[in-house]
Amino acid sequence: MRFVLNRLLWLPVVMWAVATLTFLALRIVPGNPIESVANQILDPQQVERVQALWGLDRPIWEQYGLFMGDLLRGDLGVSMSSGISLTRLMFERMPPTIELAALALAGSTLLGVTAGVISVISRNALVEYAVRFLTTLSVSVPLFWVGTLLILVFAVELGWLPPGGRFGRITYEPITNFIIIDSLLTGNWELLGSYLRHITLPALSISLTSAGFAARLTRSSMLEILSANYVQTARAKGLSNGRVTWVHAFRNALLPIITLQGLLFGTLLGGAVITEVVFTMPGMGRTLLDGVLKRDYPVVQGAAIYIALVYVLVNLVVDLLYYAADPRLRNAR
Repeated sequence: MRFVLNRLLWLPVVMWAVATLTFLALRIVPGNPIESVANQILDPQQVERVQALWGLDRPIWEQYGLFMGDLLRGDLGVSMSSGISLTRLMFERMPPTIELAALALAGSTLLGVTAGVISVISRNALVEYAVRFLTTLSVSVPLFWVGTLLILVFAVELGWLPPGGRFGRITYEPITNFIIIDSLLTGNWELLGSYLRHITLPALSISLTSAGFAARLTRSSMLEILSANYVQTARAKGLSNGRVTWVHAFRNALLPIITLQGLLFGTLLGGAVITEVVFTMPGMGRTLLDGVLKRDYPVVQGAAIYIALVYVLVNLVVDLLYYAADPRLRNAR
């Protein structure tokens, strides 16, 4: 508990830093959202009124004070382009991205770790070379190409899975907007089945293009640990290869893999733009990109703050997994 509380104490500092840097970055770039559409407004006085409405005519330090005051009250404002409140927008867009990232992370870990371990323990050179070729291919092909190929094969040619969207024409009243959670709470198995069919291709495309990193890291970590003295001692004691590999070597090889997958999850929170565009999914990636292109200050600021919050919590989970995997950390405290 002390470890968790120490990490959580830094949460307000991180959130303040992210909010401040995002605020300054948006305003350092020349121009503002009003000026970008000013050529469509013939009346200069109307431009001035709109700027005053959003507080863009005030000094930057005053804008910052108002922004931080609203943030402390939990008010992120409304979108300049759509007029939708940021609370509602984040409720609609953040859960789909988190679900996609979690499922893609699970698939990437399963495929990558399995391939990495097989390439180490396999006594067949052909299997090892095949795994190494596939992992190299995984990190080389672009995500949009893999996503398009999966759509052509499984959606267009075979017709097994839908090409995009989040779920079919099913009545859905969001509770948490995490469809897996909501369907389990309400017993809506039709919704769950439809969602799993729709999310399979997007999650698989990310998993296939990121599993190679996990596989190569797993392989290098396993090779390094299998040559360690304590592993050789375990073999000398007569332990089976399976016990040496999975109990003594694999557990220690997990540590860098946990770090890599934690970073991957954080990247997917704001970087799944290509996947969301290819598969026409609502999510934070597209929302953040649209906000940047439209210079929609509240959307970009709100998205950055929400992503940072989830990322900090994910890093906390990664630290706890380190504790679970490595008893040396627990003994050190």
